[in-house]
Formats: sequence, C-alpha cells, structure tokens
Amino acid sequence: MNTSHSTPGMSAGWFRFALSVLLSLFAALLLHGCGTSSLEASSPQVAQNAPPSAADKSAPEPERDSRQESAQNMPVQAVPLPARVDRSRANAAVAGAVLAPAPAALSIARVAEAKQSYYQNVPREQYETLPEGEIRLVANDPVSTFSIDVDTGAYANVRRFLNNGQLPPHGAVRVEELINYFPYQYTLPTAVAGKLPPFGVTTEIAPSPWSAHGKLVRIGIKASDTAVENLPPANLVFLVDVSGSMNSPERLPLVKSTLKLLIDQLRPQDKVSLVTYASGTQVVLDPTSGSERAKIAAAVEQLRAGGSTAGASGIVLAYQMAQQGFIPGGINRILLATDGDFNVGITNFEQLKEMAAEKRKSGVSLTTLGFGVDNYNERLMEQLADAGDGNYSYIDTLREARKVLVEQLSSTLSIVARDVKIQVEFNPEQVSEYRLIGYENRALKREDFSNDKVDAGDIGSGHTVTALYEIILKGDKGWNEALRYQKESTAKSELSDELALLRIRYKEPGAEQSKLMEFPLKAGEIKPSLKAASEDFRFAAAVAAYGQILKNGKYTGNFSLADVAELAHGAKGEDRFGLRAEFVQLVDLAKTLQTKEARRN
Repeated sequence: MNTSHSTPGMSAGWFRFALSVLLSLFAALLLHGCGTSSLEASSPQVAQNAPPSAADKSAPEPERDSRQESAQNMPVQAVPLPARVDRSRANAAVAGAVLAPAPAALSIARVAEAKQSYYQNVPREQYETLPEGEIRLVANDPVSTFSIDVDTGAYANVRRFLNNGQLPPHGAVRVEELINYFPYQYTLPTAVAGKLPPFGVTTEIAPSPWSAHGKLVRIGIKASDTAVENLPPANLVFLVDVSGSMNSPERLPLVKSTLKLLIDQLRPQDKVSLVTYASGTQVVLDPTSGSERAKIAAAVEQLRAGGSTAGASGIVLAYQMAQQGFIPGGINRILLATDGDFNVGITNFEQLKEMAAEKRKSGVSLTTLGFGVDNYNERLMEQLADAGDGNYSYIDTLREARKVLVEQLSSTLSIVARDVKIQVEFNPEQVSEYRLIGYENRALKREDFSNDKVDAGDIGSGHTVTALYEIILKGDKGWNEALRYQKESTAKSELSDELALLRIRYKEPGAEQSKLMEFPLKAGEIKPSLKAASEDFRFAAAVAAYGQILKNGKYTGNFSLADVAELAHGAKGEDRFGLRAEFVQLVDLAKTLQTKEARRN
C-alpha cells in the first residue's frame, strides 16, 4: 500500500476542509436564522462533487435574500474568506449547495458564539418627522385648512414600540392617528333639504386640560355605516411582499393569518386576486369568486419568503390585475401587505407616490397594511395609501388585524365621501390665537379648499374623524405677548357671538364637483369646565396630550403622562372592545419607560 503524501497535498486538503467548515457555519447562520439547534448536514459530499438527487432536481432552488446580503434587514457582517477562494463559488454554496458535515466540535455553544460574532441588529426604520403645528394669530391668519385623515397605523406602531420596552421615535407619533384610532359617539347624518349627506358633524368646546387659559374645539365627523352584506361587490387584489425580509413570525406568517380573516368575510359576488413580489413578480391567483374561499386560502397559505424586493413592479402588476377584474360601480381595491423596504426597481419615495397618485385615476384605490420591525418603512406606507386614495394600518397583532379587516371592514373597503377638506375661519372679535393639533402632513393652502382638483382624504363607511384646535379667547393670556402699538377695534359686528365658522367640502363617490357644508360655532357653546364635557371629549383630549408628550411637544406645559392616565381612566365610558382600557395601560407603560430613560440620562 502506498502511504506516502506530499506536504503540498496535505496543506491543500486541510485548506479545503477548513473552507467547508467555514461555509457550513455561514450557511447555517444565514439560512436557519441563527437557530440554536446543532448544524445539520445534508450529505457527506462536498458541494462541487455531489451529484443532485432526483428530489433536489425537482425542488426549486431557494432564492437568496439580497437584503440580507446588503445588510438592510438583519444586518450581517461578511464572513472573511481566504484570499484565493472564488467568492462566486462560495456564494453558490451558501445559496443552497450541499455542504460537508460540520465536525462534532462545532457545538451549540459555538454556534451561539458565531451568532454574536457575525450578526448585528441595526434598526433603520424610516419615519417622516415634521415640526409641530405653529401658533397662529387670528388677526394675521384667521383661516386654517387641512385634509381629513382616517389612518390609524401610528397608534398600533407606537403600541408595538411600547410593548417592546422602547419609547417611539418622534416621527412615529402622528397625534391625529392616535385620536382617530378610537370610535366616538358622534351624530349620525341627518337630512338636509330632503337629502341625507354621507356623514354627520359634531362640535364641542371646553377648557383645555393642560392650559389654564386655553379652550379645545373638537370637530367630529361620523360617516353613515353600511353592513358588510350590503356593500357593493368587491374586486380585491392581495399584493403580498414575499421577499426575504418577510421571513419572520411578525411578517409573512402574520400576513397570511390576517388575509385569512378577510377571506372569511368574502361573499359569492366578490372577487380576489393574489399577486406576490420578491426579486420578481408573480400572479399566484387570477380573479377568483368569493365562493371559493378554500381555494383562495390555500393560495395564501403556500406563500414562502425569499429574495429581494421589487415593490414597484408588484404594484404595477397588482393594478393590472385590478383592471382585469374591475367591477363598475363596485369596490376596486388593492391591499398591499409589506414592510415597505423596496430595494429593486423604482425605490425613490416621490416616484412611488406619483405612481400611486396616477393609478388612482383608474378607479382602483390602494390600502397599505404594514408589518414588521427594524427595517419598517412607515413613511412610505402612510404616504402611498394617501396618494392611492386608500387608508393605512399597521398590523402588530392578530387582534389588530381583526379590528381592521373584520370589525371595521366596511370602513376599510367602502368609500362614502371623497376629497374631504375642513376649513375653519376664526372670528378675531372672539379668538386671538389658535393651533391645530396634529395633521401636520395634511395641511392645505386656503385656496385649495375650493379647488376640486386638489386631492384630499376619503371617508369610509362608518368612519369617525376627529380634529382638535386649541384656541385662546380674546382678552385671555395666550402664547404671545400683547402688542403695544396695535389699536384694536371696539366695534361689534352682528356675528360677534360666533367663535368660528366651520366649513366642510366633500365629493360624493364618482362626482367631480364638491359640496359645501357650514356650521357656525357659538361662544355660548363653551362648557364651563372640563368635567362638564362629554366622555368622548375628555378621552380624545387625553389621547391628544399623550401624543404630544411622546413627541416632546412644546405646548402641554406640566401636564404629565400620569395626568393623561387619570383623565383617560375617568372617560373610558362603555368601552365595548376594551380599547380605552388598553390605552390607559399603554400610558402607564410609557410613563415607566420615560422614567427609566430620564434616569439613564
């Protein structure tokens, strides 16, 4: 027997063995999510020499997640390879080739050490941070104009941060979305000139809880409700992100559970298509009758995550499918489920918004359902829904999914009024200063109010919308010092008892010309104390204070989260779904986290 070996051959053998071990470890970490189980070997053969089995030939090769490679989701430090190793061959091995088994010495503890060495979790969520609404002098700027907003995603997203033991970034807190998360007992529509408008309007004025001299003006809109069974036929396109970053429990698995809740609500007259996108796009299900729930659910269940994110291409294909199944006079809507981390094709924020704005002209609206953490692009999700004439929700739990797609399904899908704008003209004889709380990214120019070509928010069936102004009555101490050289008129007009005039413009679905509603707000309507205000008023004020404090706002004075909790607790009311009780718990949690952060600083 020939037992002689040359030294170079021995070195080369050990080099190949070491490389195999290194690649086995690297592949296990990437493809198995750094699990704590021992490394598994598919075959004792080396990748380059192992012939594929019949099963291997029939099974699709798993797609690589370029977002993992580019460190945009779960950032990975590149494992250094020897200088003479062909990196393309190494990448091919990682992408799914059969590797040599790892030696027994690579124990669970060693894998855990490797996880800590190779992975670093660098959050890079994206939010739009806007300055807080400015104080306005009525003498100089008596008119305030903005678009309504029915989105509620910020509330669930802030809740996710708090439940994870972290105060939310200021950009994640949009006060109007926190307030609008809750239902309120507003007046339903009443007939005007023999015709029923699409929504009713409620106003209420009472002292501010955080200001000794301020008053809060609450404007509430309540759309008429329609039972799901009475909705027009729906043509829905499920557009699902199945890229690699969606491969975690709070992403694609939660997306599938969420869509199944909606599938259970389908009627025979409804149609559903399913489109996915990752490195490319795919029509998984052509328009299918709602009577085939099992078929639709099976198509959703088989979805798997892997690849990069060609989100723009997915949106284009979804609109094509929506046109294919278009129902004249029906509900035609795309439901986009994603973390918003687009990295292939069109990724520019403004281009994506322009695409959605252009496509809405086809009569198809776009609703966004946000999922995930760390790489979540909330800014894109909120603005896409706005541009696409839809609404935005963040799904952090299956309970939230049920709220959006079961309990509020009519609101989510059916529009009763389009391009709804609010304008308030304050009377300088009664009011000296004011500020709008929230709605910073919904502000409109004064002339936009009457311009029917300017887009604004839509209201769905059963939706409630709340807006709060804080005002200073003339003669009371405000935010600004009194001017020395300005002469004030003492003459009283015939409208001197009015604080302001509320104007609302809206379009009926399918109409191009808007309609106007006007409501004068009288000084005599001011409640003598906060306690005299309704429970809904006090609770909305508590939520507004909570949002402003989380944003580190400038105008709530010494009002604390403890004060917020006390005010909200006393205004919970009936609380049918337990949402207000949960809010009080979140306020207490935020207070604890705020205290811990103050101690650290």
